[in-house]
Amino acid sequence: MRNRSRKAFTLVEILIVVVILGILAAIVVPQFTNATQDAQAGNLKAQLKSLQNQIELFNARNNGTYPTSFASNTWDDLINGNYIKAAPQNPAFPGDNTAKASIGVVTGTAKGSASYAWVWNSTDRTLYASYFAEDTGVVSGTATD
Repeated sequence: MRNRSRKAFTLVEILIVVVILGILAAIVVPQFTNATQDAQAGNLKAQLKSLQNQIELFNARNNGTYPTSFASNTWDDLINGNYIKAAPQNPAFPGDNTAKASIGVVTGTAKGSASYAWVWNSTDRTLYASYFAEDTGVVSGTATD
């Protein structure tokens, strides 16, 4: 009887390891496919909350008056009053940085616009991000109206 020592893995052992790694990858990879959208949605929710708080602070300090610069499509009232440092960017809005910082006024039930990255709804006095459904946290390819 010869005593033979093994110094390498057999082909069967290597195939079993590859199959197990494939199964683990099939389970784990789908969990990370929406990570970018989830991060973007979380960023937008936090940004909206912060901006809405600054708008309400502006309102409280200005005897119940909301920023009038929104009507001229600027953030000037909030920037000049040191409520925000610069015009915020909406990462869900298509276009360059100027377009991503644009703001307009809407009325009624509108919660977004294809023309402006941010919209101030003068009816419900709420700021919305276009191309973002805040209630579901979904960044979409179409403007939210």
